[in-house]
Amino acid sequence: MSIPRLPSHAGRRIALAGAAALTATLALAAPAAAHAEVEADKAQALAENVTLSFVSEAESASAGFTELRVVLPQGIAPGDVTLDEAPKGWKLKAMNDGYAVSGPALKAGVDAEHKIKVRQLPDAKEIAFKTIETYSDGEVSRWIELPTGGAEPEQPAPVLQLKAAAPGAKPVSPSPSASPRESATPTPTPSATESDVAAAGSETDTTATDEDEGGSTGLVIGGVVVALLVLSSGAWWMVKRRTTSSQS
Repeated sequence: MSIPRLPSHAGRRIALAGAAALTATLALAAPAAAHAEVEADKAQALAENVTLSFVSEAESASAGFTELRVVLPQGIAPGDVTLDEAPKGWKLKAMNDGYAVSGPALKAGVDAEHKIKVRQLPDAKEIAFKTIETYSDGEVSRWIELPTGGAEPEQPAPVLQLKAAAPGAKPVSPSPSASPRESATPTPTPSATESDVAAAGSETDTTATDEDEGGSTGLVIGGVVVALLVLSSGAWWMVKRRTTSSQS
């Protein structure tokens, strides 16, 4: 029994289809690009005491993470955030517009995971947490892009989708704003403490100047009064002497 041969053009179509299928399979099997993610135990607008979990996937084969810098979305203040979990030895530092968690370098290829406790989520449909990752070799990876015009960004910021707020949920009173322990801007602005000291110094200088001027004015007035008394005494003595001479 002979096996029928396929036309040459049909064979080429089958070969091309097989190659395309193989390419698609390999693409799906390839590891996804590194990225940053955020999840919440209560992903709902105006939810209180929410735990947010962050994962930054390692993308360096020779260096490990040393710091994660997170910019908080509008409605969450740095003072509303506390550290829940982090790599061993890592600590949280409040910033002007967010926070940073940092510590000893992780091993190369190890993802950086940390959790924070948030006082209350804002009343929004979704919130983004722009994240900047720093490696032990100085390499910086910025996951700060937001979708624009339907295009998927290359370095997307972690975004958390929120359910509608529960009936009757209301925003809690804002936390008092604390002075950040570290500036997030290239040109640091004076801290509240430094400003207070500067203001106190100015007030002290002004008070001292006023006191000095008041003291000088008092001395001048006192001198004038003494001079007038002396002149008055001298005039009285001269008048009395002339009167005595006329009587004698």
